[in-house]
Amino acid sequence: MIRSKSFLWILGCAAILLTTGCETQQQYNDLKAQNRIQQQRIEDLENELGLCDGQLQQKSQELQGLSGKVGVDMDAKDAMIAALEADIEKKKAMIAQMQTQLMQGGTVLPPEMNILLQDFAKTSDMVDFDAATGMLKFKSDLLFGSGSDVVQAGAVDSVKALAGIMNSDEAKQFDLVIVGHTDDMAIKKASTLRSHPTNWHLSVHRAISVEKMLSGSGIAPERMAVKGYGEYRPVEPNKPGKKGNQANRRVEIFIIPGSS
Repeated sequence: MIRSKSFLWILGCAAILLTTGCETQQQYNDLKAQNRIQQQRIEDLENELGLCDGQLQQKSQELQGLSGKVGVDMDAKDAMIAALEADIEKKKAMIAQMQTQLMQGGTVLPPEMNILLQDFAKTSDMVDFDAATGMLKFKSDLLFGSGSDVVQAGAVDSVKALAGIMNSDEAKQFDLVIVGHTDDMAIKKASTLRSHPTNWHLSVHRAISVEKMLSGSGIAPERMAVKGYGEYRPVEPNKPGKKGNQANRRVEIFIIPGSS
């Protein structure tokens, strides 16, 4: 009897180790696949960047050559110069965008998820979606009242709709990083200061509030992380004298490959 029990215990341990080993191997294979996708995206972006940079140099040379020409119709010359300058600015904007993507290592989402998130962003004035980086941006002024970290009633449906997307089969392999930002306006109200002593606190507390609502809507907590940058990562210049800027008050949600 003792020997039988020992044999069964050993057999059970072996089964557990085998199962764990399979899960670990699967996780390793998934990470390798994600890495290949990311590496391919980086290579594609670098190739596009090189091509665009070459086109920019060519257009700049054409502009210089055209500017030095004499004896041509001035109206036609001005129109051609304007067209070249516009094309150059467009190329510069494309280069800047691709450089940002390379630095951020933007997440490549499946086409089905991109469609779901793009359609979701179209349904709400408070949400923007950037398919290149896998980032959703919520406008804080529509998510929260001034100095508050309580999600406003009008924003609840949008947050819950996002939870529905992230709980779908298309999104189950992805996690969320929720990042709060403020502008540079100082917190002055005594009642607000008690809950949020600084913009750091307010930005983190707002990210946590969004996380709690998503968690309450069925997204597993282990699929989410929260951050807060306060006023220190503006997307547009704040007004002089710490007067703030609405564009900087936001909650960004990055969709990243899952860790499990």
